[in-house]
Amino acid sequence: MEQLKLFLSLLKDSIRDLTPIIAVIVIFQAFIIRSVPDNTISIAIGLGVVAFGLAIFIQGLEVGIFPLGENLANEFARKGSLFWLLLFAFLIGFSTTIAEPALIAIAEKAQVISGGKIDAFWLRFTVALSVGFAILLGVLRIILGHPIHYYIIVGYIIVVLITFFTPPEIVGLAYDSGGVTTSTVTVPLVTALGIGLASSIKGRNPVIDGFGLIAFASLTPMIFVQIYGIIVYTLLGDTSTTQTVTEIANQTKDVVEKEVETYSNWFMDIIYGLLSVIKDILPILFVVFFFQLVIIKKPIPHLHKIGLGILFVIIGLYSFLVGLEMGLFPLGESMALQLTQMGNMWLIYLFGFLIGFATTMAEPALIAVALKAKEVSAGKINDFILRVFVALGVGIGIALGCYRIVVGDSIHYYIIVGYIIVIIMTYFAPRYIIPIAYDSGGVTTSTVTVPLVAALGLGLASNIEGRNPLIDGFGLIAFASLFPMVTVMGYGMLSEFIKKEES
Repeated sequence: MEQLKLFLSLLKDSIRDLTPIIAVIVIFQAFIIRSVPDNTISIAIGLGVVAFGLAIFIQGLEVGIFPLGENLANEFARKGSLFWLLLFAFLIGFSTTIAEPALIAIAEKAQVISGGKIDAFWLRFTVALSVGFAILLGVLRIILGHPIHYYIIVGYIIVVLITFFTPPEIVGLAYDSGGVTTSTVTVPLVTALGIGLASSIKGRNPVIDGFGLIAFASLTPMIFVQIYGIIVYTLLGDTSTTQTVTEIANQTKDVVEKEVETYSNWFMDIIYGLLSVIKDILPILFVVFFFQLVIIKKPIPHLHKIGLGILFVIIGLYSFLVGLEMGLFPLGESMALQLTQMGNMWLIYLFGFLIGFATTMAEPALIAVALKAKEVSAGKINDFILRVFVALGVGIGIALGCYRIVVGDSIHYYIIVGYIIVIIMTYFAPRYIIPIAYDSGGVTTSTVTVPLVAALGLGLASNIEGRNPLIDGFGLIAFASLFPMVTVMGYGMLSEFIKKEES
């Protein structure tokens, strides 16, 4: 009964997260486009499956995965063993990212669009490796007590410099990869780890030092994926291996489409899908169980409850991915096609802004971080106003990203200017807001937002003449991750100015 109540509560939250998206789409369909999509029933079922899958998935995390992970973080913080703490930080970053639903969805899309040249598994592996390194580096920064902005500024400079050597086919995807790594699975564990460490180490401030791990996890994938792109597109070239991967990708796509059309072997499809999901979450389970049993040397508490949570994670993740393909991806692509055909580009920008703002205001990861920021800052940071400023940043970012696709500009010019603005504002913003501002870029792009935004970008690039989906279609998520940093630092500066005026 307790588990059923928790599921119903989480299902209500999942529906709440989807409601702003649906409201914006219904308004545009009814009053602006004035038509009903052909696949309305399929999309509606897909959205329902997404809500169900997300609720079960989060319930599994809360029941089975998070308690173990948070317990381990606290144990390592108390023990003070630097080697095992850093190894745990790396492995928890790697294992949570490799199973991140949004990353899986984007990687599969990138493989199909690139004709198999970008391999979905190796892209996910590269991103997961970068996040593991990011969490390790972030934990080391907290231990050493270094200011976060030095690390972030150096990281941005590296991102910008390496962009000039990266093939254009990979730049947008690399920038997007920083936004898809930090959502449902990663944010709670990483935030708890950072604040827990900063609270337990003498001389550290949970507000200034505890936040920032998510910012690291959003930055390093941009560097690692660009290096991966240089290797794949420049060093390897058109090798026979790449052609084989392409053939396999196309054959697989044909087989899947054929099976969907005929509804044959549906039982085997489910079995294969579940086995694939089990393979994706095994790294998380291995890391958590290994450290609990071998390093901490304590038995696993409430083993039956943990097992039930793991089962929920498997079912929820599989349902979520199925729902994406049925609901959110077709919805985003359909809206992009319809708005492009209308010829009024301002409607596209308005749609991008409203989708960004509405989904971010209801983003669970952002709500959790905002409440934590209010708590550890003793009320200095207002959680609702913080969420409004983050949502404004996401809305502006997506609208500007849509404009870039429409006019055909190169993404890196926008990103470079954005980073320069962030770096300049860092020197003027109050210290307490800087780590939270950097983190806000990572918590805005969720498992719900990412697929719809990615589909919107790919749909625009596919339907505007002269645009390449691989080069122009990716990048909206990067804009949605960058601009909240600007608006949140602006919020901190505005708050300080108002306080000075009042005093």
